[in-house]
Amino acid sequence: MATKTTTDATFEADVLRSEKPVLVDFWAVWCGPCRAVAPVLDEIATAYADKIDVVKLNTDENPQTVAKYGIVSIPTLNVYVGGEVVKSMIGAKPKPILLRELADYLS
Repeated sequence: MATKTTTDATFEADVLRSEKPVLVDFWAVWCGPCRAVAPVLDEIATAYADKIDVVKLNTDENPQTVAKYGIVSIPTLNVYVGGEVVKSMIGAKPKPILLRELADYLS
């Protein structure tokens, strides 16, 4: 699995201080669309490992980060650059759409 896991405790180091753009997948075990998009995110993480980090945060286990970023629907996919959210996508999307949405960070 190419995606990494982050938590409330490690979010700052894993995401906010990253040198690369970071795509954070806010997900939960019980969320069907989250499970549907997970393999696509693994593929993107593997194919573009040199360009972007793909990190998963379980919303049930990490309420502080969820509250801080106002996550109310999952899956929510946020792109962080330099510690700031620069893009936010809600809902499971097919791979071609995700790649198009992420094109600025993958080139």
